[in-house]
Amino acid sequence: MTFESLNIAIALPEVFLLTMACLVLVVDVFLPQTKRNFTYVLTQLTLIITFALVLSNQTDARVLAFNDLFVQDAMADVLKLFILMVSFGVFVYSREYLIARDIFKGEFYVLGLFSILGMMLMVSANNLLMLYLGLELLSLCLYALVAFSDSRQRQGSGNASEAAMKYFVLGAIASGMLLYGMSILYGLSGSLALSDIALAVMESSKADNAQHIGMIFGLVFIVVALAFKLGAVPFHMWVPDVYHGSPTAVTALIATAPKLAGFAMLMRLMVEALGGLQADWQQMIIVISILSMAVGNIFAIAQTNIKRMLAYSTISHVGFILLGILAGTSAGYSSAMFYTISYAFMSLGGFGIIMLLARQGFEADNISDLTGLNQRSPWFAFIMMILMLSMAGVPPTVGFWAKLAVLSAVVDIDMVWMAIVAVFFSIIGIFYYLRIIKVMYFDEAVDTQPLECGRDMQIALSTNGLAILALGLYPAALMSLCVSVFN
Repeated sequence: MTFESLNIAIALPEVFLLTMACLVLVVDVFLPQTKRNFTYVLTQLTLIITFALVLSNQTDARVLAFNDLFVQDAMADVLKLFILMVSFGVFVYSREYLIARDIFKGEFYVLGLFSILGMMLMVSANNLLMLYLGLELLSLCLYALVAFSDSRQRQGSGNASEAAMKYFVLGAIASGMLLYGMSILYGLSGSLALSDIALAVMESSKADNAQHIGMIFGLVFIVVALAFKLGAVPFHMWVPDVYHGSPTAVTALIATAPKLAGFAMLMRLMVEALGGLQADWQQMIIVISILSMAVGNIFAIAQTNIKRMLAYSTISHVGFILLGILAGTSAGYSSAMFYTISYAFMSLGGFGIIMLLARQGFEADNISDLTGLNQRSPWFAFIMMILMLSMAGVPPTVGFWAKLAVLSAVVDIDMVWMAIVAVFFSIIGIFYYLRIIKVMYFDEAVDTQPLECGRDMQIALSTNGLAILALGLYPAALMSLCVSVFN
């Protein structure tokens, strides 16, 4: 191994992020509680500089580093940029929420930075080992963050601890499934590199021998593990409990940026490594996608807690993302990427509004807590309405174009019946999004206390909501970016 083969310059954003995460950890130890804002500023500065490094380091070619463990390509660059943007927004929304609950601590930002590093490694993985290391770095940070709660919560209901335990146990099962599937692929191909596995899959498909059956066996375990990690039905049981039990700041992180990393993991494993088995994994994903859209939309109707409602909403959106993947075409992959990016920003804004409504000693996590929001703040009621309409897929928001793109990809491969099923469940889903709008605009406000938040959060939330509307009016820019990744 030579210094040239490491090609460290390709991974400069990750190296910088790792260095700064360690620096934030050390600096925070010596800061008094009154100076905790310095940790926040240093964290946000880290994300901004990392964003600039990714932007300046872009390449149209496919470049390998660290003896082919790490890859830089167009998909990796685009997803990293959006992961950093979404994470920046999560930290902006979270600051006042954490201060009000006396959990404005450095641990949140250190674990957040390390989880972002894990996502970036997943996005650039060119090897099963690198993919697994990135996934575990992300997962272990999120397990700890879910249990991150104030003393009142720890002495009371213990929701955060219970959610963290469920997340950890089920996450460990999913990791075991993934490792078992990877070990089968390694045993049959003799390599951990995704390109070598892809060649072995192609050769086994031509021979149609025992090795091919073994590949399919490994594929089953990997699909199950990916469904667990994404929260797809029937492996979704952790999602509502974790969303509900976690502090809203943590829920916002779990619900947004990791979805982009999950999309990258799907592409690296299912398309790059196991593309030769598309006919086999397509059938599995069809079932998982239909079940996710059905369970997510139907169960969300019965929820009175908005975090649980958004959890089931996430499950249904994962079903839509899988529609693009199962299409197995470049148009399908680009539409799935477009949908994932759009959903990340819609979800970010939704949880931002929840944190805006929350105050010390009060969690605004019930749908009834949005009652009469238009009377308290017409502007933020308007922003929430845009976000809910976008999630429902109503024009002229970006959610409409995202749904249309994946449906078009499915129709293009002559699976019209699948598109009809998706539209049917999407119509069911409109109900619970419209219920939020009805509560905000047509119910009398119980709490008439005016909303208070910092200027930074006002600007960020307004930008978030208006961006969803702007992308709906002019979707071509983002869609072209996603299409360019797979052409």
